[in-house]
Amino acid sequence: MVMELRHLRYFLAVAEQLNFTRAAKSLHISQPPLTQQIRHLEEQLGVSLFDRSMYRIQLTDAGKVFVSEVRRILMDVQRAVTLAQRAAAGAIGRVRVGFTESASFNPLVTSAFRDFRVAQPDVEMSLEEHPSTELAAALRDNRIDMAFLRPPLSDSDGLTVHIVMLEDMVVAIPRGNRLAKRKRLELRMLAEEQFILYPRAVRPGLTDAVVSACERAGFAPRVCQFAPQLSSTINLVAAGLGVSIVPQAMRGLQPRAVAYVPLLGSPIKAPLGVAHRTDERSAAVLNFVNMVGEVNERHKRGRAQRAELT
Repeated sequence: MVMELRHLRYFLAVAEQLNFTRAAKSLHISQPPLTQQIRHLEEQLGVSLFDRSMYRIQLTDAGKVFVSEVRRILMDVQRAVTLAQRAAAGAIGRVRVGFTESASFNPLVTSAFRDFRVAQPDVEMSLEEHPSTELAAALRDNRIDMAFLRPPLSDSDGLTVHIVMLEDMVVAIPRGNRLAKRKRLELRMLAEEQFILYPRAVRPGLTDAVVSACERAGFAPRVCQFAPQLSSTINLVAAGLGVSIVPQAMRGLQPRAVAYVPLLGSPIKAPLGVAHRTDERSAAVLNFVNMVGEVNERHKRGRAQRAELT
């Protein structure tokens, strides 16, 4: 049995109007083809759907049962169409987002999460935190869909990375250190300090930026400890084990024990990027990536306005 949706729509129109002429008009077809299609449907079903013995046609018992089911079927079809259209537009679905620990403190990232949740409440968003190198591997392995990470990546094959901002890095220094009271520091003033850094294999971008800046200032940092997480780096600085250089978004951590001092001259920059697979086709994922760009532009305007006021 081959039954088309149009047959069901034709039947429902006649069942609701109980008049072939009015039903044909509502369907924008002529009456004879409509009558023919209804008879063909009845032949397929092997039952009479309408009682035509009286002046006004009526639904038979079979027709009364069939009409309720047809309404449900057509509603389900319309719901399926709507869901498919919303999925194609990225209004429903799932986005798996990864982020580095330092990115989670950045107001641009938190604003993007908030705005996307408001704009797309029916898109499920799952979050996980890893170092940039692990995020890149997770993207390539299709374990996440996009990531906030710190470029450059040692292996970016198959990935597209959009740099959304260059964040100033600041010196994290124990409050008891003689340099902690300074308004600003020249990098060369840290030549004799013990450094707490992060393993290059885990965070190559940030580590390389710090080491290269120190070498340009005329010294190699004396690394006394490597810390796997930026938060643990700050905790070790708070314990007085040494100094570090971290993205300024981290400056809210351990404020009583750690001073965050800007650098004089050319600041060290920590790039923040949003990455996704180059062949990504999910509208929900691409919508999120685009929203990050919009949030970034809004933050830029806000910073420019604040700069004009100062």
